[in-house]
Amino acid sequence: MKREQILSRYQDWRLQGPVPPTINDVSPLAVSLLTEREREIVNSDATDLVMSLRASHYSAVEVTTAFCKVATVAQDLTNCLTEIFFEEALQRAGELDKHLAETGQPVGPLHGLPVSVKDHILLKDHDTSTGYIAWAFKTVAEKDAVAVHILRHAGAVFYVKTANPQSLLSLETNNNIWGRTLNPFNRSLTPGGSSGGEGALIALKGSPLGLGTDIGGSIRIPAVHTGLYGFKASVARIPHAGLLGSHDGMDAILGVLGPIARSARDLSLFCKVMLDARPWLLEPPLLEIPWKANVADGLELPPKLSFALVWDDGVVAPHPPLIQALNRVKRALIDAGHEVIDWVPLKHQEGWNLITQLYLLDAGKEYVDTLTAGGEPAVQQTQWILSQAKDEPYSVGEIFKLNLARERFRVDALMHWNQTESRTTTGRPVDAIISPVSPSLAPPHDTTISWTYTSHWNLLDYPAAVFPMGRYVADAEIVVPFGPPRNEAEVYLHNQWTEDPQRANGLPVGLQIIGRRHNEEKVLAMLQVVDNALKS
Repeated sequence: MKREQILSRYQDWRLQGPVPPTINDVSPLAVSLLTEREREIVNSDATDLVMSLRASHYSAVEVTTAFCKVATVAQDLTNCLTEIFFEEALQRAGELDKHLAETGQPVGPLHGLPVSVKDHILLKDHDTSTGYIAWAFKTVAEKDAVAVHILRHAGAVFYVKTANPQSLLSLETNNNIWGRTLNPFNRSLTPGGSSGGEGALIALKGSPLGLGTDIGGSIRIPAVHTGLYGFKASVARIPHAGLLGSHDGMDAILGVLGPIARSARDLSLFCKVMLDARPWLLEPPLLEIPWKANVADGLELPPKLSFALVWDDGVVAPHPPLIQALNRVKRALIDAGHEVIDWVPLKHQEGWNLITQLYLLDAGKEYVDTLTAGGEPAVQQTQWILSQAKDEPYSVGEIFKLNLARERFRVDALMHWNQTESRTTTGRPVDAIISPVSPSLAPPHDTTISWTYTSHWNLLDYPAAVFPMGRYVADAEIVVPFGPPRNEAEVYLHNQWTEDPQRANGLPVGLQIIGRRHNEEKVLAMLQVVDNALKS
């Protein structure tokens, strides 16, 4: 395989001998061969790195080399990479170093920063298999996606593309070309999907910043399952053109492109770079809303914020570690002088029923046709999502009715949010919602069956940012608060906890903060408030 042929050139960067499959937590191993200076580099977030690169504290070549080394080991440990082009990256890094030395000026705001890219995002001269055998090694991009174009002109260095699942419409990462991607904190569990390669790579410090996409949780689930920050904007703020996937041209429900990173401020850095480039001049559907720095920096936030917590979405009650996380964030915010109330969930099951109809307007035909063209079977998670489809495609008239149902759902949700004004002491509706991202921590492979904590916000087109809260420490005294199960998914997921609560030990824990539509800067500012409260 081409991937292994490339990696075989870098044997000095690889661990000596395979890591036994009985070792599940491989999170410390990826940096084990680095020098002290290289560890300093890969432990830095993107914001620190661009400042150090601009000041010539590090060269672009040494930063790129450090991340290429870790990415090599990360691939061996978790199977997170698809396309690998270290030599191209090091050549570009050398050009950037030369430019800075000769002119004294960086190429752009991301001068010399390595950035990893999810496989289905177009990157000029590199393959875009998107997890399909029919497309593998036949879909070399002739140009960059708009976001990649902006990052390239901002000085970013591209060196790897990362794994996504067959079909993309999956919250795990597995396909018949590259195989299954593993969670670095427990390789018997999923890192999530569909941006699971990004999650595994960044968690192992093989990338400081990665590009993912999200139409139902595909940035947020990998971020939370691997202990990272991730951001899903509303549609039409962040560039999205230049992706390869099924259902291109379907606009009943749209995905977004966004960052996965290791700090809250890196999410803002990414968005600022995107919007400062005036992407609406490159991609017509984008709204001309420039980056509002004062809002993102928190300068326009009131001193007392009101947050609403989702303790249960009405479909599947969260596992105990997530209840602990909600209690912890509640205490931290109250101690910081903010108000916290309970969110009353609104029709999450109805929302799931509606969004699956919008995902699968053609009854899954395009997915099935692409699998058939490659002569490949559907992997388990593809089978599961296709099982949500009706037997026949929707008619034009039926699609019109579904679009109307979507808009009615959004109006109801907006009114529901507005009505929280009667329950706050600030004189305003709640400023943000804080919720689990999934009903469980990272689950075993092929067992993800609940999307309602993430897809709900895609249906409403609300921006949402994931923040990590450390790793769970199993508590033998923990009380299981589950009530009578309300559906088969809840039976399954509650059994998953009660059968082996120790499996969650050491896994990353996180939550998401959700804001109003197109309030990206405010969400990122409030994310910083929450982050600071948890750390104080």
